[in-house]
Amino acid sequence: MTRSQLNPMPVYFDRYINLCDDVTLPEAIQTSLDELDQFPLETWKALGDKVYAPGKWTVKDILQHLIDTERIFGYRALSFARGESQRMPSFEEDVYALAAQSSTRSMESLVDELRTVHLSFLSLMKSFTPDMLQKAGMGFKGEYTVAAIGFCMPGHQRWHMNVLKERYYPLLDG
Repeated sequence: MTRSQLNPMPVYFDRYINLCDDVTLPEAIQTSLDELDQFPLETWKALGDKVYAPGKWTVKDILQHLIDTERIFGYRALSFARGESQRMPSFEEDVYALAAQSSTRSMESLVDELRTVHLSFLSLMKSFTPDMLQKAGMGFKGEYTVAAIGFCMPGHQRWHMNVLKERYYPLLDG
């Protein structure tokens, strides 16, 4: 299955899914792994704790958010694939970000953990049959399929990398 074959496309998560290339699900996740090697760690270190507006996350907070979100959505994908019928609970991402204390970690450790989570997520998605990928469940933003979750995570990473480029990198010019 490729990204363009997703049907139905979940309304809220389409913003992330549509950032994926139109490739198979394993290829999309592998691309997100490959993109980790292109992360500009020195630029991120230079940004330090700078944020573009009060209350926004630091680069480390964003990396931790990617890790936490992929773990949560991995659980949701597993639940849906196994036939869970209960609505999945939401999570308060700002509370998670604060509790994670990512500022105490190195940039390298966060990227290494993100790589590990991506590899685990890739294995999980590869373990699902085509029928399992089509199973849907209820989340806090409505119904979506296991396959939609699979494409959402690489797109979610790209979404946040775009935010860094557009809103954080200009902070280094001033």
